[in-house]
Amino acid sequence: MSEPLLRAEGLTRHFKVGGLFSRKRLHAVDEVNFTIGKGEIVALVGESGSGKSTIARLLARVYKPTSGEIYFEGEPLSRIRSRKQRLAYSSDVPMVFQDPYSSINPAYRVSHGISRALTLHRRAMGRKARRNELQRVFDAVGLVPAGAASRKFPYELSGGQRQRVGFAQALAFRPKLIIADEPVSMLDVSIRIGILNLMTELREQEGVSFLYITHDVASARYIADRVLVMYGGHLVEQGPTDDVIHRPKHPYTQLLLAAVPDPRAPLGVSDASDVGEPPKVVDPEEGCRFRARCPYAIDRCEVETPLLRDIGPGRLVACHVAEADPQERRPAAVAGVEQR
Repeated sequence: MSEPLLRAEGLTRHFKVGGLFSRKRLHAVDEVNFTIGKGEIVALVGESGSGKSTIARLLARVYKPTSGEIYFEGEPLSRIRSRKQRLAYSSDVPMVFQDPYSSINPAYRVSHGISRALTLHRRAMGRKARRNELQRVFDAVGLVPAGAASRKFPYELSGGQRQRVGFAQALAFRPKLIIADEPVSMLDVSIRIGILNLMTELREQEGVSFLYITHDVASARYIADRVLVMYGGHLVEQGPTDDVIHRPKHPYTQLLLAAVPDPRAPLGVSDASDVGEPPKVVDPEEGCRFRARCPYAIDRCEVETPLLRDIGPGRLVACHVAEADPQERRPAAVAGVEQR
């Protein structure tokens, strides 16, 4: 197999919490391993607080890993030292944020940020070449006519148009991988599909890979080649999108899928019940972090943290009972929840 574009090995990030002398640590990301191939769209899925955005900031070098390593095109990011190396990597791996105003200065016209990025990262370009590149990226993201769109201020654009400007800014770097952190969660449902289609078009036309971070399983199913499911700082399942969506192995993945509205299901019918509390990730104890919410938890889940293991072609899951057929599992008794 060819070398993946990006590879994370044992990626870990802990944050200190409490006072000056506190030894408590929040385990935002623990021992995470994954890859992103060239021209691939990988979706990182999980609820709020699962560690998705921390991974995005680790890949963008906003945070330094507590331990572990990130390899980009086979080279470890820990070897980046000079300003030239930092600029080169940030050009190759830009980020598109959930809130477009995180990257667009509201005091300037939308062309301003792109022009500054070209001046900083592609210094060899002359003024005419920068104008042509501005035209190219605005056309690529569907902001046409480019001349009129580039002269507008952010407040003159709709939410979807502002998010397209964010993709245009990333595209101006000629990137190899774009980290898209919840890029459609603040948009109206009616225009989300346009942004998702834009990502697939950029993959086809520009050859760029995507790490698409979302809590919306339905949108991940729509555009992703592979899905990584994250819970409590751990990756709990990963594999090809169709396999994960249609044959989920981890109980948490099943819970996420059960939360997706099904217009064909009778009222009041649900395949899974969400019980318990979010995981404790401040100095967590050994054991599965999903066990308090899992209807299939066994004694082993209390004392042993499950590791990702191969259960089939391209399928990895971190669960002690994942290999059992869902129909054969015996749900544990949960107070206040009627077992069917």
